[in-house]
Amino acid sequence: MQWYDRIRQVKFLLVVMAIVIAVGSLIISNYLVRDLALGEHQNMEVWAEAMRTLNNADENTDVTLVLKVLNGNNTIPVIVQYKSGEIHSYRNLSLKASNAADSTREVKQMAEDMRQGGRVIRIYLNEGASQGADGDFMEICYDDSIMLKRLSSYPYIQLGVVLIFVVVAIFALLSSKKAEQNKVWVGLSKETAHQLGTPISSLMAWVEILKETYPHDELIPEMDKDVKRLEMIAERFSKIGSLPEPREELLATVLEHVIDYISRRTSNKVSIRCLLPEYPLKAYMCAPLFEWVIENLCKNAIDAMGGQGCITVTAFEDAGKVVVEVADTGKGISKNHFQTVFSPGFTTKKRGWGLGLSLAKRIVEEYHKGRIFVKRSEIGVGTTFRVELKKY
Repeated sequence: MQWYDRIRQVKFLLVVMAIVIAVGSLIISNYLVRDLALGEHQNMEVWAEAMRTLNNADENTDVTLVLKVLNGNNTIPVIVQYKSGEIHSYRNLSLKASNAADSTREVKQMAEDMRQGGRVIRIYLNEGASQGADGDFMEICYDDSIMLKRLSSYPYIQLGVVLIFVVVAIFALLSSKKAEQNKVWVGLSKETAHQLGTPISSLMAWVEILKETYPHDELIPEMDKDVKRLEMIAERFSKIGSLPEPREELLATVLEHVIDYISRRTSNKVSIRCLLPEYPLKAYMCAPLFEWVIENLCKNAIDAMGGQGCITVTAFEDAGKVVVEVADTGKGISKNHFQTVFSPGFTTKKRGWGLGLSLAKRIVEEYHKGRIFVKRSEIGVGTTFRVELKKY
């Protein structure tokens, strides 16, 4: 549990750092864009003053510098419009219209959009005119330059690329981690089955000898059951990593076998009920592995109840699926742990590996293509796990 909490803390810290970097990048970019926009506005004020000077110039005025300023604007889109609304001139515009009339309408619409955005400078043509007078004037409508627009969108493009890279990297990391976990699971399972094989064979031989020597002993059949149980456990481990072929099994037989085994090996203070439909309910499954799932759920329920309470195993058919629910009267699970209880290493017990539910999830989802999840849980009341299998 502590190990899993540390992993969650590291993930949370990484996410926070990513958010801080992203926000910092956006803030710095916005400052740069704001400064550039202010610089372009000042340049347009100079350009507007040059336009006013050119319109008020006579034959004795030197307009060399004025023309240099006006012709020097090669980046900022600008439209010069008379008081009447007619277009005087425009620069650096990308027009879509193919004829002059449509072009004029398009330019006027662009000028209106610029004016609505507050990008307009009014210049009065008469020397004595002012903003409060009825003098003749022109309006200089302008927009952000292409470079400024690109710079404004660049941080978001950059963040998008970084986000895609991070997602791909995390996906690759998780895939690699999952593949490594699968190799560990398979290797450990195969080695466990191999190590159990020899002593189980010896025990089976010894049991046969004891049967012949003491044919009326009542304990020998129980020993034989335990040896067969060990043999089934070894078979379960040997199937991990392979692709067991599911067969049609009678669900009642599978569940009753598990409940009989659990009941004989738990306290009398724990009662286990099995609610089955009246008709024979069948499902495609690998019986030894599916028994392992129900066994793990029951053992976790017993631990959650502290060795005292009631476990109810219910089987039924729902929307073409075979459903098995295991409900207990234990301490319950908080909602934020509904998903994490299936993660390897997650456990609330002082002594535990946290592999039972993870193994159950792997068996249900990877080997049976089904689902297992926490249907409901309430602290101090109990928990219900739901397993869904395909009927056919």
